[in-house]
Amino acid sequence: MAEKKKVITNQAAIDAANRANAAAAQRKAQLEKVVTETRALNQPIFNQALGGARNVTSAINTFLTATQNPQGIYDPLSGTLTKSAAQLKQEADAAKAAISGSNRLGGLTAEQIELSKGYNQTIQDALNQAENITFGNVPSPIYSEEKTDITGKTSAYDLLNEFKLLGLDSLLEDIKRLIIDGVGDDQLLLEIRKTPAWQKRFAANKTRLAKGLKALSEGEYIDLETKYQDIMRNYGLPASYYSKTATGTNESFEKLIGGNVSPVKLEERIMIGTDRVLNKSPFITTALKQFYPNITNGDILAYVLDPDRGLDEINRKVTAAEIGGAALGAKLATDVGRAEELARYGVTAETATAGFGAIGGGLERGRQLASIYQQPDYTQAIAEEEVFNLPGQTSAREKRKKIIGLEEATFGGQTGLTAGALSRDRAGQY
Repeated sequence: MAEKKKVITNQAAIDAANRANAAAAQRKAQLEKVVTETRALNQPIFNQALGGARNVTSAINTFLTATQNPQGIYDPLSGTLTKSAAQLKQEADAAKAAISGSNRLGGLTAEQIELSKGYNQTIQDALNQAENITFGNVPSPIYSEEKTDITGKTSAYDLLNEFKLLGLDSLLEDIKRLIIDGVGDDQLLLEIRKTPAWQKRFAANKTRLAKGLKALSEGEYIDLETKYQDIMRNYGLPASYYSKTATGTNESFEKLIGGNVSPVKLEERIMIGTDRVLNKSPFITTALKQFYPNITNGDILAYVLDPDRGLDEINRKVTAAEIGGAALGAKLATDVGRAEELARYGVTAETATAGFGAIGGGLERGRQLASIYQQPDYTQAIAEEEVFNLPGQTSAREKRKKIIGLEEATFGGQTGLTAGALSRDRAGQY
């Protein structure tokens, strides 16, 4: 039975609304780019200030240690002072000097502070503008009298008109030639589909048939291309991803149609590449490229859009990169094997950020205590076992509590570890 369709009479209004939304999406993408680039410019200043904050934390711990040990630090195993009161005072004075005067705020100059304020204002202005961008409603199509689709055409005249409506001008010469050659109306469409121009224009159908999928009609094929194009444009992808050649082809669309990728799945892929990688912490991008060297910065979108890459594979690699990025952000070690292992145990981007933040705050102190009391080294892997509830978490917790207990038993009261460091018990509380 012939497939039915209607001619849209308000196409100009639909196109105008789509163009307005595309312009809004492009402006939003530009603003988001400003935010990303300005944050990158501000990052060195932020890192320097963060280093200053760490120096303050270190100085506080040094002051506490000196205050709590007015006679010096006594090692019960050797029976000697590991640090005298004079040494502790000297360290406290040095720590105070490290956060005073020109060293205040990590040594930031007035010029750097003002520059950072300007960067932050630029970022906030761009975010505010992006938030105020709205997308208009696209009018619903208004149809005129019903016409049959290409598969129901019975005359050369009908086919010529329908191909023009579908934007298949590149095939019109072949239709005219077939008409001149005397091909009958009942064979005309079959012969058109054998021409090189048609085969090139609808090349993905050959791929679909080879995979056991049904070939799409011309209308179905073009409708799918239009949906791909709208999604890519609305997400602000570069025009090179969705622009068509003079003959109406697009290599990305051909791969997607051949791979039987639905518009919903395409949008999911784009969201993975943009929302979870490109628009997130640069540490995630660094981890992704470090873990999987075949993925370069410029190819992240191309990678997630490749239908030969299953969504499960993409999600696995991006999740590992999110975990690795969280570790890098906390200045901790990471590698692809450990990141993928943590992902298999259910660690997510959010729990990784909280967990590695906690580990980074207490790991060095744990190592120091383990060394002082001649205990096995307190490593990052041990801390991860407890924080992320991995196999071995009970043993890891006992190791941590043992070195803390040794410190408390020796000096009583506080261990020198703040509530924000090693003495916490879980990610988010650890």
